[in-house]
Amino acid sequence: MGFEKRQIDVSGLNIRYLAGGNDDPPLVLLHGVGDSAVDWSWVIPTLGTKHRVIAVDFPGSGDSAKPKREYSLEFLTEFLADFLNALEIQRAVLVGNSLGGLIALRFALSNPERVPALVLVDSMGFSQVVNPILSNLTLPWYGELAIAWSKTPLGAKQRAWSRAALLFANPLQVPDAWLAEQERMGLLPGFLEANLSILRSQLYVLGQKQIVLESLPQLQMPTLVVWGINDLVLPNYQAQDAVSRLRQGHLALIPSCGHLPQVERPELFTDALNQFLACHL
Repeated sequence: MGFEKRQIDVSGLNIRYLAGGNDDPPLVLLHGVGDSAVDWSWVIPTLGTKHRVIAVDFPGSGDSAKPKREYSLEFLTEFLADFLNALEIQRAVLVGNSLGGLIALRFALSNPERVPALVLVDSMGFSQVVNPILSNLTLPWYGELAIAWSKTPLGAKQRAWSRAALLFANPLQVPDAWLAEQERMGLLPGFLEANLSILRSQLYVLGQKQIVLESLPQLQMPTLVVWGINDLVLPNYQAQDAVSRLRQGHLALIPSCGHLPQVERPELFTDALNQFLACHL
């Protein structure tokens, strides 16, 4: 597999993470809404040949604790700080996908001395525009009804396939392990409720709430923006707009790829990331 599954207590929460490699500074990989650290399992072995790699399950996701609470952007950003401190990591390259990108961005803006380089993968926060399939889930009762159905075995399977159709350019080529993880998580107590709360922290019916474009020129560190050309969740023009505002911005567009390049095109993803890191670390 090329990595180990580990657990750690972070501010009283039992947190799962995947770890591989051994060379600092570490790469800390952050997943998006409704996903888990498993999303990174297709790239950790390759990245781990040159770097220490850590992929964490956010609270409410994967096999981490899922307390009943509001999962705000502030809570998740604070969690990231606490997680790094718990592992005694002072500096780390943050690699964030979707909502994970927005959390990485927020942390880097507040703690620039701790982030030598930043990688934003189909990241939220660059525009109000988002696929209405996701923003509609934030409507009162609609999300709750979706949860009730998705908690049934048939509903969990349908949720996994529906997400595949939304997140991948080639849904019929989605790895079986990714679908199995989606189906498994859908049946975990508290997972769907926590992720609806996470979704509502950044989305409402008209789109994304927190837009960070105006803050991007503040980032001093080298920043790579990676995007699937065929992303149905967040259109790829958002990547180009973001890069134009970064002081040290670099763009990698991944062909025939949707919202999860690290799963759908892992070789192209790791190539782009390794080239960037070789030049800037």
